[in-house]
Amino acid sequence: MEKLRIDKWLWAARFYKTRSLAVEEIDKGRVRINDLEAKPAREVKVGDTVSLRQGPVIRTLVVRGISSQRGAAPVAQQLYEETAESLALRAQAAEQRRLNQEPAGSLEHGRPTKRDRRDIDKVKNWGSRWSASAD
Repeated sequence: MEKLRIDKWLWAARFYKTRSLAVEEIDKGRVRINDLEAKPAREVKVGDTVSLRQGPVIRTLVVRGISSQRGAAPVAQQLYEETAESLALRAQAAEQRRLNQEPAGSLEHGRPTKRDRRDIDKVKNWGSRWSASAD
């Protein structure tokens, strides 16, 4: 076998769990072959360069083997070789994610408790007023 559909190769190389997920990603324009936008039926051969976006990271791969069957992960990793530049960018992105704080982590979660509500009322100093209207 010299050539194989890109959706089938991505599935066999374990980049996507199902072929339909691979087709969706290809249709969204997240997969390119030799710097050309790919379609699911486009054939890939040994030596082609495939770039695909997984989340915020763009991976660049060189096809080293063709297989139409999905096998074990060590076998699937022999179907491609990731470029050194791609590995460096992935490591840099991982470091950025590790150093940056999660924006939602600084927010307090949920509604205030009864104790929180009492503290808020003390700070606002409503006093003896029973209404929020101005006197």
